[in-house]
Amino acid sequence: MNIFVLNCGSSSLKYQLINIENEEVIANGLVEKITESISDFKYYRKNNLELEFELEITDHKNAIQLVLERLISEEHGVIENFSEIDVVGHRVVHAGEKFSGSVLITKEVIAALKENIKLAPLHNPANIVGIEASKKLMPKTPDVGVFDTAFHQSMPEEAYLYALPYDWYQENGVRRYGFHGTSHKYVSERGAEILNKDYNKLKIISCHLGNGSSITAIKEGKVIDTSMGFTPLEGLVMGTRPGDIDPGIIPYIMQERNLSIEEVDKKLNNQSGVLALSSISNDFREILEAAEKGNKRAKLAIDIFCRRVKKYIGSYAALMGGLDLLVFTAGIGENAVQIRSKILSELEYFGILIDEEKNNIKAKEAKISSKRSIVDVYVIPTNEELVIAREAKKVMEKYIEDIVKDLIK
Repeated sequence: MNIFVLNCGSSSLKYQLINIENEEVIANGLVEKITESISDFKYYRKNNLELEFELEITDHKNAIQLVLERLISEEHGVIENFSEIDVVGHRVVHAGEKFSGSVLITKEVIAALKENIKLAPLHNPANIVGIEASKKLMPKTPDVGVFDTAFHQSMPEEAYLYALPYDWYQENGVRRYGFHGTSHKYVSERGAEILNKDYNKLKIISCHLGNGSSITAIKEGKVIDTSMGFTPLEGLVMGTRPGDIDPGIIPYIMQERNLSIEEVDKKLNNQSGVLALSSISNDFREILEAAEKGNKRAKLAIDIFCRRVKKYIGSYAALMGGLDLLVFTAGIGENAVQIRSKILSELEYFGILIDEEKNNIKAKEAKISSKRSIVDVYVIPTNEELVIAREAKKVMEKYIEDIVKDLIK
């Protein structure tokens, strides 16, 4: 079974064609700066860069069409025609409380996703555009939606409810949803697999640290808490987002600086985080470089980021009554050696001891805790696309099984 995985951002498209039977990536790539005058197109065949060029790509439908043309081209293709794509798996950020698992995409599902645009105005529209483009280009191929929020649906009420008027939750859906679910699911399950231990008996903290960052506590196979909440603004300090703040700041600063709701929203989503703290960049590589040269605000941004991560690790270990496995993933988690070291310092009382020599690795699967560490600490590169492909396979197998049952009846 060949599964075409699409991950549509507001101006980007990540894609993989996966033979799910052996989980081999047949082709993959990235299209960036969609809708801009010059877009970047990358196409890999079996993880080797095959094509890289710039051109104008006006929308996601054109981007997907360009990718599909490469997949079947005589010179660079990996399949003969689109009929060899059995299913398309889509990453969808927000499902609200509508879906607790992956689903076959129907008109009713698309309508539900559109209802949730108000909960994810930066992400769901692009995800829906990708689904609709896929249906137009491959109308006979089934589509499956895999939701970022679904993995966190096991959170108990005491974790997802805010201490706000209850009708805000009942009538307006104001609650904690959590994000990066496919990433947390993959690395936590992979961690249990590496340890050769039962996932449903472990206490795991997964740290997805990138431009957007979140931490999730997984106890006995279920999410019991996660740092992002109603929106991806809550939790850790991030590239351009502040994470946890006193909500009283918002009405105060709106009045003091005569700002509109739209202006404050832009400040919180695009102009805060380590970008605001450092006044240099939201790219941790640039901030680390500046800190090494003695820039005090760059150092302060790193200190604040690491302090917040450490704070969440400690609180989640307390919530679970202990910790078996701590995982780092995503751009910073996989590559920033100094930041991992700083986060893990002085956590010996939790049974966490880092081996600095083992920690000196980037972008590969590795154990970085010392032999004396009670808690296993790993770097595990995330693979959200593989999770989407696996989920799409499950949905299609269940769909076929249900059809067979109906025929037998």
